[in-house]
Amino acid sequence: MPINIPDGLPAKKTLHEEHIFALEEEVAATQQIRPLKVVILNLMPMKIETETQILRLISKSPLQVDCDFMRVSTHKAVHVSADHLVKFYDTFEAFCNHNYDGLIITGAPVEQLEFKEVDYWDEICSIIDWSRTHVFSTMFLCWGALAGLYHLYGIPKRQLGAKLFGVFPQHLCDEYNFLTNGFDEVHNMPHSRHAAIDTGELAKHPELHVLSEGFDSGPALIATRDLHEIYVTGHFEYGRDTLANEYWRDFHKGLPIRLPENYFPDDDPERQPIFTWRAHANLLYRNWLNWVYQMTPYDFDQIPKAIEELHQKMTDKF
Repeated sequence: MPINIPDGLPAKKTLHEEHIFALEEEVAATQQIRPLKVVILNLMPMKIETETQILRLISKSPLQVDCDFMRVSTHKAVHVSADHLVKFYDTFEAFCNHNYDGLIITGAPVEQLEFKEVDYWDEICSIIDWSRTHVFSTMFLCWGALAGLYHLYGIPKRQLGAKLFGVFPQHLCDEYNFLTNGFDEVHNMPHSRHAAIDTGELAKHPELHVLSEGFDSGPALIATRDLHEIYVTGHFEYGRDTLANEYWRDFHKGLPIRLPENYFPDDDPERQPIFTWRAHANLLYRNWLNWVYQMTPYDFDQIPKAIEELHQKMTDKF
């Protein structure tokens, strides 16, 4: 939550320069409060596991957040019961006429396919286009990040020679960004993907700001200057054992799979992994929700206008 300190206090200027929320007394006195509305587009096959992982992170915020779940209609899920989908999920048609404070688009195990080969690609593009005017801030995860960067900026993905699999150190590039406030200079992030961002093309877009990156894993956190779009190339939402479960799944299927890097103690898959990214994962989601909470309008009908005004403000600034 933001702090409310007296107007004119010398510390306020420093806090503003460091992008720490310090409300003006007049604003604090008139602030209206309501729950945040966040919709989660869950593209992962193990939907219940992914729901739990993301909701666990959202729940760490002291804010009240109402969550809805979206699914694509152009792909049939086979790893979850139809009853679960009917009870908890709606297709895009149920959301397209509404505004939201936040949207999370998960990853999907399709990064080895060309984007246009994915059976729900057109639907994903429609949802992303809708989010630009109807959602105050959208967080794209893993394949979702690759898809968003390609659709919105034409930044292609490149196939990796071997799967990027493990927990990799990411070096902080901007310690004063709202999203990375409180981050250590190095943080860990799990990655499990066969593709990566074309960093040469990414560099051609100054409106996209790299917040942290790794030598082996490339850019980890990317955001537009107005934080309307946030791209997370790894899986901060993963639990302690998610990579282990992926490893043993492929191992027992006889598939070629390497041990995840920097994960099992002494590279012994029989030992419990060390959970080295949990604190920063919680902090990213807490920072994001806090920023959205402070910036999104009270009236949902005003969200499209607020998006346009914030984007214009950042355009003029940079």
